[in-house]
Amino acid sequence: QVQLVESGGGLVQAGGSLRLSCAASGRTFRNAAMAWFRQAPGKEREFVATLRWSSGYTYYSDSVKGRFTISGDNAKNTVYLQMNSLKPEDTAVYYCAADSMATRPTMQASYDYWGQGTQVTVSS
Repeated sequence: QVQLVESGGGLVQAGGSLRLSCAASGRTFRNAAMAWFRQAPGKEREFVATLRWSSGYTYYSDSVKGRFTISGDNAKNTVYLQMNSLKPEDTAVYYCAADSMATRPTMQASYDYWGQGTQVTVSS
């Protein structure tokens, strides 16, 4: 089993920054893919960014590309999401996800493990 715990959410003004953290414990995977998804009120959960531990490969949704950065610290088994130039439309609950393979890393169904989510609210 893998446990994921997110932190770092909060309230920020438009144009501000936040850094989310996702600490993983339990079973780990050499080729694991980690990802961030988000769900705004009344909307479906959507892909934000993904990182593959073994290669360092990253990929972003168009809506956050150039503003958000996903990174990882192997020693701490922690993945981060640095969010800059935040917009009100970034307001959502942000979820961390992990999987041993994640053959389709932008798809929710590819991930077996999820955190509980952390709220990000961006005021205008």
